[in-house]
Amino acid sequence: MAEPIDHAAASATEAAASVAGVGITAVERDTGINKETLRVWERRYGFPAPGRDAAGERLYPAEQVQKLHLIKRLLDAGHRPGRIVAAPAQELAALLQPPAGAARPEAADEAPEIAACAALLQAHDIDGLRHALSQALLRRGLAGGVTEVLAPLTTRVGELWMAGTLQVFEEHIFSECLQLVLRQAIQALPASRGGGPRVLLTTLPGEGHALGLLMAEALLCLEGAACLSLGVQTPPAQLPGAVAAHRADVVALSFSSQLPNRVVLEGLAELRALLAPEVEIWAGGSSRALRLPGVPKGVNCLEGLTAIAPATARWRKLLESRL
Repeated sequence: MAEPIDHAAASATEAAASVAGVGITAVERDTGINKETLRVWERRYGFPAPGRDAAGERLYPAEQVQKLHLIKRLLDAGHRPGRIVAAPAQELAALLQPPAGAARPEAADEAPEIAACAALLQAHDIDGLRHALSQALLRRGLAGGVTEVLAPLTTRVGELWMAGTLQVFEEHIFSECLQLVLRQAIQALPASRGGGPRVLLTTLPGEGHALGLLMAEALLCLEGAACLSLGVQTPPAQLPGAVAAHRADVVALSFSSQLPNRVVLEGLAELRALLAPEVEIWAGGSSRALRLPGVPKGVNCLEGLTAIAPATARWRKLLESRL
């Protein structure tokens, strides 16, 4: 005999389901879109449109999170939020499709390890991927391995994710493998004999990408810098104390396209005002904000990882001129 339907319980279940989803912190971590931006889009464009839990906190349904992934890929490709945030998901997916017959123009000059490592990642051969990354550093040296293989491979993985070829968990696996290999390479370097700057490395709040920071640390260590990584998302107000405690000469920051340009420029301006003039700020990464006219005076924007060696040499000459 069938059990009677508990209509009250059914209604409660339906109500709970109507607000099912994930919180804003998890959405920020999963999509790379910071909380402030999500709230602004909600007010300005009506999307995302999260539900609320019993405490009034935002809960984002799975389909909205999936659409946010599409939006993030398009933002990274240069699209403007006002043209894509309110668009249907099908239209966004169509924008991500490459033109028929499109080819990668740089493929002929690309290091062969890049395609090999991407294939290992997609085949879920994690041990093979770690070995291939380590071999690339051994064959090309740390500087060549980072600039010729690891940095463009990170870009390739981002492109595959943008195209929907890689899943989020696969991108996370790649990040973990690359961090492990790079940290092992840094630890294997001989101890610095001094003569280089003392560098604190971090990102500002809202910037959770650490791979660029780690690659910069590797190249700085090669140039004789004494590096200390604070990890990601350090509040600017905490950095003067860290600089004083560790007698840092340089604060190095990494910026992806995750933060809005305004947030990047305001964060740099705030930090510049907090630090003593003799403490340099070096900023690098893919953020377009670093190439805008509004970059605060006293911030040295590095054009790619290859700019680290010249920046370190310039610092040494400046130090010599003060002696």
